[in-house]
Amino acid sequence: MKKAIVIGATSGIGRSLSEILVHNGYTIGVTGRRLERLVSLKGNDQEKIHYCQMDVQDSTTVESICNKLVHELGGLDLLIISAGIGQENRSLDFSTENNVIETNIRGFTCVADWGMRYFKEQGHGHLVNISSIAGVRGNGVAPSYNASKAFQINYLEGLRLNADKWGAGIHVTDVRPGYVDTDMAKGDGLFWVAPVELAAQQIFNALKRKKKVVYITKRWSIIGLLLQIIPYSILRKIG
Repeated sequence: MKKAIVIGATSGIGRSLSEILVHNGYTIGVTGRRLERLVSLKGNDQEKIHYCQMDVQDSTTVESICNKLVHELGGLDLLIISAGIGQENRSLDFSTENNVIETNIRGFTCVADWGMRYFKEQGHGHLVNISSIAGVRGNGVAPSYNASKAFQINYLEGLRLNADKWGAGIHVTDVRPGYVDTDMAKGDGLFWVAPVELAAQQIFNALKRKKKVVYITKRWSIIGLLLQIIPYSILRKIG
């Protein structure tokens, strides 16, 4: 039986992915800040789901909690990082920016590094991170969010290069969703908003194929390409 850990499983994509993994025969460990949601996720799957409350901003506890879950699972094949926040901040209040940075950069890096070290020691494993299409370009409304996702995209490529030098048994998947119907989808006039269940299923299908980069839903790959090539003069009108 395969074992997985989902970081940030209390809601949205992380929770939906956890349910899909269990349905497909995985034993999983889940983490999140809201304990009551972890308890409700466990539900009747007492033997298939292990949980531990964790805030990725507290880097002093991340490794010990992850190691505890690995011990309870009896190993680890798949690590999914789905913990992230995004906040509009037109006024550039630093406390808001720092909150995003602490979760999306510092917390993400702490978990990703732990996972890669574990996989390198055992010689195989699969790291999956939910970044965002927002990481392709900057944004004037939520500067730290887009920048933090750009960091994740770049860092994941670095981890993939690191793993390639180590051996072929370690895989890194960068998942870049567009708009998904979760608490993270804020604002008016959003388009192509995918149901969270559809997004999670496409992610699961992609990770089974060990894809390096995947846009969710698939048609967002078109927007991803356009964002990379449009000039700043157009970007300033939309971002």
